[in-house]
This record gives sequence, structure tokens and C-alpha cells, in this order.
Amino acid sequence: MSIRIHGDRPIKTLAGLATRPTPSKVRAAVFNILQSRVRDASWLDICAGSGAMGAEALSRGAKQVVGIELSAIACRLINENWQKIARGEQRFQVIKGDAIKVLSKLPPQTFDLVYFDPPYQSQLYEPVLKSLSTLLASEALIIAECDRLRPLPDQIGDLVCCDRRQYGQTALAMYKLL
Repeated sequence: MSIRIHGDRPIKTLAGLATRPTPSKVRAAVFNILQSRVRDASWLDICAGSGAMGAEALSRGAKQVVGIELSAIACRLINENWQKIARGEQRFQVIKGDAIKVLSKLPPQTFDLVYFDPPYQSQLYEPVLKSLSTLLASEALIIAECDRLRPLPDQIGDLVCCDRRQYGQTALAMYKLL
């Protein structure tokens, strides 16, 4: 199976719903919101799934993309897709593992943009969002994708919700540092 990203480039995805790609209308909306913030940004893709969001970030000029994904098969596919998209000056890394554990072990670095899309029914939202503050640039933006029927809190740890959007069953909560 494949989907198309910015520039009409296809990327491979796994069959089934195990790594549910972010719907194209939501991807387009996210990158319309971010517009000029992506170029030269450092992007963190948590629960990367198909890797589509990181691939979009690379295709739009992010200088660095780090993806975290639990599935080994998905990690191999993400790595393959990102290799095809990244240009020489762009760096990317795909890390296999539990998001909470991986985040606590990342080397010191900061991210400008974070996309977080766990399985909607998971209990990952609050622990992962609370663990991000030390990894964020001062003007960082975090976008958490969730089910519109299970909205996320207005404040989680050092993060405050600054915007909310809804696209069908998908909701986006955008956070920034207090």
C-alpha cells in the first residue's frame, strides 16, 4: 500500500490499521498551519506509524527529523521512505522503542516542531506530553492528534493548549511551553 505526500511523491505504508496513516486532509491542514515553520526546523515524530508526517516534513525542508515507533517492521519502512525523500543536507533517524522510554534517553537536543499521533485509545498522551518540555526549543509547537470525542486537556505539565482543530473524527490539539 502507498500514499502520496507533498510533491506528489509516493511512500510505502503497511497494510491494515496497525500504523494508521494520518488522513491526507489532516496532513494538508497541519502543513498549512505550519507553513514557513517547517523549513530548517528540527521535527520530532512520536508514534511515527507510517512515517508520513516525517516524510512531509522532510519534503518541505526540515533540517532534521527524528521518528519514534514501536513496530520494528514500521521502522524499517519509515527508514526506507525517508531515505528516498531526504536531501544530502537533511538528517533523519528512526528509533524503535516505547515512546516514553525513548524520550527519556534521547541525547540533549531541542525540537522546533513535534507531531504526536499515538493509538487514540492509548494511555500515552499525558505521560509523553509531560516528558517533552526539556526537548523543546523556546518557541516550539507540539501537535497531538486524537479522537474528537476524547479531547485533550488545556494544560499538561509545562504545556498549554494554544489551538484546537477538528477534521471529521480527528482532532488536533496544539501546545506550546508556558
